[in-house]
Amino acid sequence: MAQQLGGTPVLVLKEGSERTRGKDAQSRNILAAKTIATAVKSTLGPKGMDKMMVNSMGDVVITNDGASILKEMDIDHPAAKMMVEIAKTQDDEVGDGTTSAVVIGGELLKRAEDLLEQEVHPTLIVSGYRLAAEKAYEILKELARDVTPDDTETLKKIATTSMTGKGAEVARELLTELAVESVRAIAEKGKVDIEHIKLEKKTGGSKEDTVLIKGMLVDKERAHTGMPKLVEDANIALVNSALEVEKTEVDAKIEITSPDQMKAFLDEEERMLEEMVNKVKGSGANVLFCQKGIDDLAQHYLAKEGIMAVKRVNESDMKKLSSATGGKVLTTLEEIRPGDLGNAGLVEERKIGDEEMIFVENCQNPKSVSILLRGGTEHVVDELERGMNDALRVTACAVEDGKYVTGGGATEIELALKLRDYAASVGGREQLAIQAFADAVEVIPRALAENAGLDPIDMLVALRSAHESGDKYAGLDVFKGEPTDMLKANVIEPLRIKTQAISSAAESATMILRIDDVIAASAEQAPAGGGMSPGGGYPGMGMGGEY
Repeated sequence: MAQQLGGTPVLVLKEGSERTRGKDAQSRNILAAKTIATAVKSTLGPKGMDKMMVNSMGDVVITNDGASILKEMDIDHPAAKMMVEIAKTQDDEVGDGTTSAVVIGGELLKRAEDLLEQEVHPTLIVSGYRLAAEKAYEILKELARDVTPDDTETLKKIATTSMTGKGAEVARELLTELAVESVRAIAEKGKVDIEHIKLEKKTGGSKEDTVLIKGMLVDKERAHTGMPKLVEDANIALVNSALEVEKTEVDAKIEITSPDQMKAFLDEEERMLEEMVNKVKGSGANVLFCQKGIDDLAQHYLAKEGIMAVKRVNESDMKKLSSATGGKVLTTLEEIRPGDLGNAGLVEERKIGDEEMIFVENCQNPKSVSILLRGGTEHVVDELERGMNDALRVTACAVEDGKYVTGGGATEIELALKLRDYAASVGGREQLAIQAFADAVEVIPRALAENAGLDPIDMLVALRSAHESGDKYAGLDVFKGEPTDMLKANVIEPLRIKTQAISSAAESATMILRIDDVIAASAEQAPAGGGMSPGGGYPGMGMGGEY
């Protein structure tokens, strides 16, 4: 790119760089963001459709989970990537509502584009959007209702709403029961750490075979076939050091001059391993989980003592075992004491599908639980895991925040109604942006109607009419095709889904609106010797890959 300075061209950017300025830059960015929103819009709601993504390796993903779809899409455009960030933030923060967040973000930009064409300055739109987002937050808090961790019926309704329209819907009664039970089991002082719920998926059986284990499920088998397969009233030792004879840090040579010395050396190794096993036995443990390896001879001694041992257990599983059984993860066997052991009513090795797994069950007060997901095919189990994850996350949000709102577009219609009133009180040009924000939020009920094959304009008119006459919980029943009280229809969601979706969509939209100059470096050719070039930019600012 060159600039003229007194008639002489001055080279500022590297040759081949692309620069887009002013309205052209804005319209390209808005188009890219809208394209992403359009891509996931058809997956919204109980009648949303699924997407099939095939990557360059030929792996197939079938889902209607917004975050999973955008994660699998190979996107090149920088503004489009910002829309993907909305979904990622929503997924990390709440776990559900990713499609809604992206669709609202795309609609905010679409409405802003109309204002830009009417010569409204971008900073005025940004200012109006910020005011609207703050007001929306207040309105949502007023609309929210309370829920307590003991109100299992309401929590089940919240979990059911998140699963509706997904692959997990078929067995949702069982799955929501398990989701609520597991979240309540691990909740401590109003906080829920979802990391303490382990989802283990195995192909085979049907969705109805999914079970909750009040303890831990370890995808390993016994270290030795001579060990017991089943241990009742288990005292569990958790050790993260190896049951092997340690090798020296430095190279050392041992000179042996007679067979007796050789025998003494081997006997000493054997004695050391036997002593390790005796320490485990002496502590009263009858089950051992080891994070590292167990020597073959140590395995033999453990089997002889009737101790079940599992080796090379993941660090994350060791932490979960600790919170499930109440045992401490010990650094060395030297410090093993009876008080450090965990307890479980039953530890058993069972064959699931074609693999052996260790079940640690009937723990007294487990702060880690496991859910074993079953399904006919790998794709079914994967989608089941995504649905279950969403249900767990939204239930956790409801337990933590203690607030929920109605779904089915009811909250969005009420929000739009209140925002329009607020716009009139603000006045000035900002009110145009606040009105645009209100219109944008209504994209959710409109998309629900479109995906259900209903007339979106008729549905919006009917919903607005219901809300104006005071029915603030009226949402769209996509099965009957009419406004229905969503509270009575049990369509409810955690408050955080709405607040996070509105705030992240508004932030991304305002950031994209403020851009009036895009400078993209040229994509350099890789050097002959292979490897990456330092330059790589966005050639043509296109949408890449498997869209």
